[in-house]
Amino acid sequence: MRVGGEPAELTVCSTREQLIEATQRVWGSGEDWLLIGGGTNMVVSESIEDLSVIQVKTKGIDKKTFGDKQIWRVQAGEDWDELVAKTVSEGLAGIEAMSGIPGSVGASPVQNIGAYGQELSDVFLKAEFLDYESGELVILEPKDMKFGYRDSAIKKGRLGLITWIEIELLDLAGKARPLYSGQIAKDLNSEMGAQPSLVQVRESVLKLRASKSMVLDPKDPNSVSCGSFFTNPIVSDTFARTLPADAPSWETPEDDGLTVKLSAAWLIEQSGIDKGFSLPGSKAAISQKHALAITNRGSATADEIVELARYIQERVAAKFGINLVPEPNLIGF
Repeated sequence: MRVGGEPAELTVCSTREQLIEATQRVWGSGEDWLLIGGGTNMVVSESIEDLSVIQVKTKGIDKKTFGDKQIWRVQAGEDWDELVAKTVSEGLAGIEAMSGIPGSVGASPVQNIGAYGQELSDVFLKAEFLDYESGELVILEPKDMKFGYRDSAIKKGRLGLITWIEIELLDLAGKARPLYSGQIAKDLNSEMGAQPSLVQVRESVLKLRASKSMVLDPKDPNSVSCGSFFTNPIVSDTFARTLPADAPSWETPEDDGLTVKLSAAWLIEQSGIDKGFSLPGSKAAISQKHALAITNRGSATADEIVELARYIQERVAAKFGINLVPEPNLIGF
């Protein structure tokens, strides 16, 4: 977002041991602290002068083969999209549709990143976790993570540090997992459930994301964002039936009954907020290509970003009675 103040301390860690040691030191100091990877999915206040920041820059990938499966243990500081590119180049399926997502591997389970029909939880096996409450290193398995739509136990408040994760990839002879994205299927002139090549899926996803300015590009001002600013709301089927018939929705069966996922972008535009909208005098604006992204048009402040987000929430709540939930982490607000 290119906003935020200067912290009291910034420690960059390039090894797992250094990362654990620095984290334990900062936790023991009693100071306010923040762990960051790429810093891509957050909006940071200008007032963070009391914050101690640890940046995770650890590298390394260990691979084991079991028949047509490979298990990769990936250090938290690895770049996510570079990881996707490596899996595609080695002919392994599982995360190809999550191409172009910025940020680091260690952050990926926190909000259970996902795109175009794939989620991190589909391939996640375990993670090493330094628990803030106990101070102990533990192994978190899928049941411990409590994954949901852009959600996990960590995002819900289990504090700590992810040092590495393990994922399971499939050797499908260069083919992708069956398509669960109508957008990719349409772009490739294919069908849902088809299995085009990994390379085709990656290229399609990068093209689709770029068309929405959802790939970082120094030449594209609409890409100066943290991606989708709000999650698509999940509501009851009964509530969804009160919305206009043309409201995009997808059924999402849950344990507590039938629920429906709505399009946050549609709700925003139907609330009278068009692409490119900005509040008077503000340098924060809705992307000109995607109603779900808030962009920094240059010299915007963190407060302006959050002010626009709050305005959007108020308009959508007034129009539809739905509270949009921010997807990025808001630090210092």
